[in-house]
Amino acid sequence: MYLKRMILKCIPVILLLCLVWQTIIPSSAGSPSETSLRHNMSYVYFGSSGSYVQHMDRTNDSIDEISPNYFNLRKDGSLALTPAVDPAFISEMHRRGVSVVPFLSNHWDRELGQAALKEREELAEQIADAIKEFDLDGVNVDLENLTEKERDQHTDFIRLLKEKLGNEKTVAVSVAANPYDITTGWKGSYDYNGLGTHGDYLMIMAYDEHYQGGEPGTIASLGLAEKSIQYALGKVPKEKIVLGIPFYGRIWKDDGGFPQGAGIGNMEVEALVQQYNGKVTFDELTATPYATITVKEKDKKPMIGGKPIDAGTYTIWFENERSIKQKLLLIEKYDIKGTGSWSLGQETADTWDYYRLWLNGCRFSDVGNHWARDYILKAYKRSWVMGVTQTSFEPERSLTRAEAAAMLVRLLNLPADPDRKAAFADTSGHWAQGEIDTARHYNIVNGVSEDLFEPETLITREQMAVMLQNVLDNHSIIGIDPPEGGKGQPAVSKGQQADYTDVSKERNPWSWQAISQASKMGIVAGFGDGSFRPKEPLSRSQMTVMMSELARILSI
Repeated sequence: MYLKRMILKCIPVILLLCLVWQTIIPSSAGSPSETSLRHNMSYVYFGSSGSYVQHMDRTNDSIDEISPNYFNLRKDGSLALTPAVDPAFISEMHRRGVSVVPFLSNHWDRELGQAALKEREELAEQIADAIKEFDLDGVNVDLENLTEKERDQHTDFIRLLKEKLGNEKTVAVSVAANPYDITTGWKGSYDYNGLGTHGDYLMIMAYDEHYQGGEPGTIASLGLAEKSIQYALGKVPKEKIVLGIPFYGRIWKDDGGFPQGAGIGNMEVEALVQQYNGKVTFDELTATPYATITVKEKDKKPMIGGKPIDAGTYTIWFENERSIKQKLLLIEKYDIKGTGSWSLGQETADTWDYYRLWLNGCRFSDVGNHWARDYILKAYKRSWVMGVTQTSFEPERSLTRAEAAAMLVRLLNLPADPDRKAAFADTSGHWAQGEIDTARHYNIVNGVSEDLFEPETLITREQMAVMLQNVLDNHSIIGIDPPEGGKGQPAVSKGQQADYTDVSKERNPWSWQAISQASKMGIVAGFGDGSFRPKEPLSRSQMTVMMSELARILSI
């Protein structure tokens, strides 16, 4: 984006180690389907290509598409590959299920952009060849500082790219935020309607509201973001709109000296505030924070823009958790495709504790780093599960028999009959009476005796396996396709015992067959020590994963 080269390299970060959860997720199971989740892409620009994997490791699998700086332009407008192109990185991202869509930039050089558009047919062919050679997933076109004179050429370039790349590859376009419908100059160079017609999505650069060399002020106010979305909605389908969010700020010296708006990553802002005992204030008008720091003569002088700053007082406008969350709320409010960010590696580490959840309308504060986060998020979005409160899921809390029955009924979308008599004496008037009665009607649950269900008793892992088996056995009554129809999932013959150290026909006469069946179908799994622990209570997170795997089998 604007004057990107002025944004400083971020402080190196510590690579976070991923914790591998040894239970419940079958070894053959991948992550849940992402089709219902919002799109999240990020540019990566600073640092060596070797650091890109480390940047991605920090994201807690929150990014679907990464856009590295692979494509530059020569003076004649032809394609120049940057030294950052790394087949090993591309391969690793594909292994993780992340699309690699590099950006093409003229780095604010107008003549370079004009030369590229003049030879756009040849340039489009060169880009298509490079995408094929390096097994890339498309291109993000980021041509800036052009004018309305290049508007039609720019649109035609996107048409050519899409024509050559086809529907299998992504053609994204970075566009200036234009809430006031400016038709001349840089903002006038983007024909939102035309670009949206040919491109797969527009990434709105809703930042650099104040810039280097200008007056101090917010980088990306909430008002700018919202008005930019509203403008785009009048030109482009909502599913083609991506809101750009900055992971950086800008720093000004209060007396007017150096630096005047130099770029600085959010992570570095956090470090400076801590080092110089700074003060952070949240500006309610713009819904963005700013920090004030004072560097004394005796203090060690921090480096900004490659040189040390003088003693004095500095103001830094930037982004923090509160301001980013408010922008993420706009995605749900306007139901647009998702977000993009400039640029990966500049964000604070805790950004990824909440980002993917808030992007998808989920406010749970206790699942951001949880091993089952994406399963919980998908189940929540599909209304299979609910939080204990609006902001808490309590993933490790043990599940009751009533909660388990209610979750399965929601998953299977079974109709409840309010006039149906309570199936058990101890569920009459219970909050889950309707769900329990429905589950009993469809032979999904049984009581602990003929008249008792014990709804508040914790459900065990073997009891849940039996419920899952009941669903599979009664698929025709429930009204779902049999397991054989679920994405090619083969039927599993009964009678073969699962290979767990603590499960056998003799020790678990009523549940061993259900455990074996669910295990072979990939719905449940045991622990790393080879046990299943059938008598152990089931947690809410484990239940959520089981439900997701059952849905996979049944193609729900």
